[in-house]
Amino acid sequence: MNIYEKALKIHRDLRGKIEIHVKEHVSTREKLSMLYTPGVAEVAKKIHENELLVNELTMRWNFVAIISDGSAVLGLGNVGPYAAMPVMEGKALLFKEFGGVDAIPLCISTRDVDEIVKFCLMISPTFGGINFEDISAPRCFEIEEKLRGKIDIPIFHDDQHGTAIVVGAALLNALKIVNKRLSQIKVVINGIGAAGTAIARFLLRMGVGEMLLCDRNGILNPYDKRTILHKYHLELASRTNPEGISGDLAKAMEGADVFIGVSRGNLVTGDMIRRMAEDPIVFAMANPTPEIFPDEAKANGARIVATGRSDYPNQVNNVLAFPGVFRGALDIWAREINEQMKIDASRALADYWEDCLREDSILPPAMDKHVVVEVALATAKSAIKSGVARKIMKEEDLKRVIEERILESGN
Repeated sequence: MNIYEKALKIHRDLRGKIEIHVKEHVSTREKLSMLYTPGVAEVAKKIHENELLVNELTMRWNFVAIISDGSAVLGLGNVGPYAAMPVMEGKALLFKEFGGVDAIPLCISTRDVDEIVKFCLMISPTFGGINFEDISAPRCFEIEEKLRGKIDIPIFHDDQHGTAIVVGAALLNALKIVNKRLSQIKVVINGIGAAGTAIARFLLRMGVGEMLLCDRNGILNPYDKRTILHKYHLELASRTNPEGISGDLAKAMEGADVFIGVSRGNLVTGDMIRRMAEDPIVFAMANPTPEIFPDEAKANGARIVATGRSDYPNQVNNVLAFPGVFRGALDIWAREINEQMKIDASRALADYWEDCLREDSILPPAMDKHVVVEVALATAKSAIKSGVARKIMKEEDLKRVIEERILESGN
């Protein structure tokens, strides 16, 4: 069987990749009276008196909702909430295996931004965090904007922020190899949807000096409405291209130090790579077919090449970010996952692998749980420092708790 036939078989055999297990069995009448009625009434009364106790007395402290409308699933596109379920189950599996986080898929049958926002607000008493997944742009940006300030638990769109964190770490490490600085490089990003928009914003905050963004109609130009699909395009075009440079992807890539692709396969040619700056860095992350395959990019002068695929070196994989980010945020009862937390998580991911850097190894392998510990610790410390943590812990205690929950998860 090929990989797709094997995947279908294992899903049919398992009939779902996750299930609920109880922590305490109801083996006696006394247990029943403590775990349910009448004893549970005392627990409910205490939470009524102090709502924060819900994080000490129930599963909420470690419970994340994975919300998707199925409008932008993997490389499949708009397949709807039913077809999104196996993907969201897989996400829940990774949350538990790598971060010790209990997560549940909530695939919903609406595309209306206000309805999704209302849904999140209505379920927030049950969950310690919300992870959005596979929701198309620009609605995913609107949902976050409308929830900001209305919800007191972390929200995180992994397609945006998880990707940006890992790309940021990969770029930091790649620049160490080629001896360039963020402030001195020109970056070209192709595909300004959810991931591309988040990567652009993230790298600008990290200090990238020059950037051009390309989408289906060429370089985003604030003075050319043909290149602007929505207000988020206009915002980024105004920040990155105030001079109004026009042209296609090939024009944008001339003299660029870095190409980042989150678009579709076979858009970049060897000639485009040859026209980049010395020691070019190429992150061709379209899946399953990258914008240019690593062998061709290398043959035309690329110094470092990364993709989203596991069968090539330098895989940019979100599992290096989201389990650790949520682990750190949940353990200190964070109100949000702010921008500084994301930047600190990205730098921790990069620093963790600094002693192992090679051109074909700019990120740790996806299966390395120790990197999740470092990302979680950096996220939690950043939350405490930035004032969004409701539970303050000493660093040594925090690290011990995080290590226990991550390194023992999946066992």
